[in-house]
Amino acid sequence: MRRTLSLLLLTLGTAHAGDLEDVQAALKKARTQVARGQAEVTVLFPPRPDPTRTATQLPALTVRPALLARNFNVTRGGTEQVAGRDATRFTLTPKLGDAARWTLWVDLKWNVPLAFEERGADGTLARRAALTRVQAGIARVNRPAPPAAPEGLRAALNRALPGLRLPPGFIPVAVQARGKGLEVALTDGLNVLALVVAPQDVKAAPGVASRRVGQRFVWLVGNLPQPTLQAALAGVRSATPDPLGTFSAPADSNP
Repeated sequence: MRRTLSLLLLTLGTAHAGDLEDVQAALKKARTQVARGQAEVTVLFPPRPDPTRTATQLPALTVRPALLARNFNVTRGGTEQVAGRDATRFTLTPKLGDAARWTLWVDLKWNVPLAFEERGADGTLARRAALTRVQAGIARVNRPAPPAAPEGLRAALNRALPGLRLPPGFIPVAVQARGKGLEVALTDGLNVLALVVAPQDVKAAPGVASRRVGQRFVWLVGNLPQPTLQAALAGVRSATPDPLGTFSAPADSNP
């Protein structure tokens, strides 16, 4: 009986590992090949006056494979129709914390995404993109993999904001100038948060936490429950962005 149970657990573990590998392969392929046609893209977080637009292909997802494997459980679902094509549904659920969960539909033949969906921990839809019509064949694109996080960035962030408690699974991967402040990009491999140190406060809104620390303000913005965002900042004792300066890239010219 014990041996049978061990074999069952081993089989289940292998199945889930295979699901992760299949998703990783589809997301890697999407850096060089995509399905095109007509897509409907709806972004409900952050809120915007016109949340839905059309596009010729799905928006690119910034994925970091090692972090994705560390922080998400991947489960294969059934076969569903997307834009008239058969696609496998995969569910990506965070292993820890309250990060958003994702659903990905991958074309059975082409092995590229045809749709994806992001939902908050409470199940609220944040973003959905799906092809509604697909051209024959897939197209070539050039979407480079994201650069590795700079060595020493985590230690610099700890010096800049002592007492900061990053949400489970998230690490800092980049820094850029934001007006007179700095913005640190945090990711768990798929979800992204923005951590900002600035001389001014930010307007209150869902998905935004801010705290005054000395003469500066620290904001944390992203698709996490409000208490989780606030808890991350609650212990910050000082805000000195100087240690982050050497990692800073120029501000985006198209905010």
